[in-house]
Amino acid sequence: MGDSDAVGAFTRRRRATFAAGRVASLQPMNGRSAAVCQSSAIADISTDNGSEKKRDCHRTQESLLTSTSGYNNYRGILNWCVVMLVLSNARLFLENLLRYGVLVDPIQVVSLFLNDPYSWPAACLVIVSNVFIVVALYTERQLSKGSFSELVGFLVHCINMAIMLTFPAAVVLLVPSVTPVGGAFVLGIYTILFLKLYSYKDVNMWCRELSTAKAKKLARSLSYMYYFVFAPTLCYELNFPRSPGIRMSFLLRRLFEMVRKYLMSWMIPIIQSSNSKLVLASPPKCLTLIQFILVHVDLLRFGDRQFYQDWWNSETVTYFWQNWNIPVHKWCLRHFYKPLLRSGFSKIVSQSAVFLLSAFFHEYLVSVPLRMFRLWAFMGMMAQLPLAWFVGRFLRGNYGNAAVWMSIIIGQPFAVLMYVHDYYVLHYRQEAD
Repeated sequence: MGDSDAVGAFTRRRRATFAAGRVASLQPMNGRSAAVCQSSAIADISTDNGSEKKRDCHRTQESLLTSTSGYNNYRGILNWCVVMLVLSNARLFLENLLRYGVLVDPIQVVSLFLNDPYSWPAACLVIVSNVFIVVALYTERQLSKGSFSELVGFLVHCINMAIMLTFPAAVVLLVPSVTPVGGAFVLGIYTILFLKLYSYKDVNMWCRELSTAKAKKLARSLSYMYYFVFAPTLCYELNFPRSPGIRMSFLLRRLFEMVRKYLMSWMIPIIQSSNSKLVLASPPKCLTLIQFILVHVDLLRFGDRQFYQDWWNSETVTYFWQNWNIPVHKWCLRHFYKPLLRSGFSKIVSQSAVFLLSAFFHEYLVSVPLRMFRLWAFMGMMAQLPLAWFVGRFLRGNYGNAAVWMSIIIGQPFAVLMYVHDYYVLHYRQEAD
């Protein structure tokens, strides 16, 4: 018994010494005081009737990056992607600056245009586009005053818009000095203007149908017309939503980023094959275009800034085309799809007509500047109809989203490569041979 009591007393003294040693060695951690740490440690190692209390360190919970966790703060990952993008472009910028130097002087380009503007037919075509704007405005003013009948006004609008599509295309095809890049830029401007003036005609016609007296009082000023021309929308309204003011800090940041990316795009050399002489665009130019759109919207104080929705989550092809370009989708829905439905056409026929119109403009913007007609863009757009039917009927969820992404990654680059191949064969095959 004596030995047993001695062993028990020795064991209790060891436990007490061990606990005291742990408490004494505590230091402040993560901003907590030593007293707090000490009280927490004592609570962890305190005994009740000789048994140590335990605190569980595990519980049922989901992994942070799973969809069921509810976690959605990925700002750090986004910042990491931005840092990697900046570093990769900075490396390319410095490498090409040291190897090639400054390839193009923007001041020299501007001075060349000012000295000989007639050698720039694309810029002249952009200036001529103001004639079509004035004709549309004059026609609506005459219609509001009753000087033109509805039939006369309709014919003037039709002739005006028909010339808008055929005149620049004829110049691009017949004038050799128009480059493919300049031709695509001009035809893009005229296409946007065509859609805007079509909407302008429709909205004013609707107003006249609703109330003739009210339509006569509508203000059709030249300044408001040009505001609509420059506004980032294709749909005309009598009153556009406007933001309270220009955000100067936001504007200056975007301007700085735009200038920086623009200079970087000039520094990066044009990738030119010795055989094909095909010019490839650099990513900074696309980023510069995005920055320009943001600056443009803020300067105009245009209130509706929803130009896209979550097209990257598209589970159907139809959802993708409805959400990746909101201004175009609104125009097609308002001025083409719904009028066809009101005229008695079915939804299938109306949707097919919308894709047919889109296919025409895609081919128009590619084949005319390249001066060759291969219909790859047209067939690619029309192929969206059976693809939309197949994905909507047989694929759902992630499988549908994967199918949409495959059509984007494979379909569009394939059409571009077909045009590149045909352009090379048409223009440079004999030189290569």
